[in-house]
Amino acid sequence: MLHKFFLTLSALLLVSASAHAQETEEQAPVAASVPVEENILHLDLSTGGRVTIQLFPTMAPNHVERIKTLARQGFYDGIVFHRVIEGFMAQTGDPTGTGTGSSELPDLKAEFGKFPHLRGVVSMARANSEDSANSQFFIVFYPRFALDGKYTVFGRVTSGMEYVDAIERGEPPVNPSRIVQASIAADNKPPVLPGARPNFSEAPITLDDLNAPINP
Repeated sequence: MLHKFFLTLSALLLVSASAHAQETEEQAPVAASVPVEENILHLDLSTGGRVTIQLFPTMAPNHVERIKTLARQGFYDGIVFHRVIEGFMAQTGDPTGTGTGSSELPDLKAEFGKFPHLRGVVSMARANSEDSANSQFFIVFYPRFALDGKYTVFGRVTSGMEYVDAIERGEPPVNPSRIVQASIAADNKPPVLPGARPNFSEAPITLDDLNAPINP
């Protein structure tokens, strides 16, 4: 009799647990799907082409969001690489071009991770405080593992590294290279090549136009 009681109780508990699990699964919110292009940064450089950077939102969500926000605001357009050290890195993101400037947004808390500073890694620059990153970042030319755990890595170059290698060296460079346009791939902005001129459609000039009187 007691054995049947426990069997019945176990069956009831199993059914209840199964129903609760199904209810919880039905009520759980479905995570919104984020397009891959939403986490790809394009930098059109004055050195001749487009640099594509894969952003790492799972490792540094706040820093990735900051870069995307500033890129969409046009903040980085026209900004120079003010500190470029051969065999080390190229730093940019300062609107004053002096290394002391930043955006008007508040500084970010550090999001140090375990991803190493390999060639092509993009990491946030900061002052002495670990929580002072804002808008400046640097792209690594060659591995610098001494930086690991001290600077927030938020992405890595996946194509166009040759345009990074061509950035003018100097602290500051005599003729600094610059970001012509920064954009997020999801926004589908076409590349802006250095020296490109707008394509205006003009009507042909006729003989009557040449002979027309000039109005004072």
